[in-house]
Amino acid sequence: MNNMLLIIAGMVLVTYIPRLLPFLLLSRLKLNTRAKRFLNLIPYTALGALIMPGFLTAIPESPLAAVLGLSFAIVYAWYKNSLIVSVLGSVVVAFLVTLAGNMI
Repeated sequence: MNNMLLIIAGMVLVTYIPRLLPFLLLSRLKLNTRAKRFLNLIPYTALGALIMPGFLTAIPESPLAAVLGLSFAIVYAWYKNSLIVSVLGSVVVAFLVTLAGNMI
């Protein structure tokens, strides 16, 4: 039991320190507006890289649901700039379109 706690504590340190160091080092830097804009777009590009390869095959019975869900995510993220709401909203849209397709 004691070894297990040491292993968990070691894993916490190993994963936390690489995340903390850039935050501490870069928090004092003054970035220009172009660099800030670039860094603000990274979450959206990472999300796009994760979603785009499989969005058409995610729901094989209803590719329309996947297209509408992705469309909602793109439009909402573009205008409202909220990553979490755009992802959750796209899931809800895809679910509702799939549900409506099953009812017909």
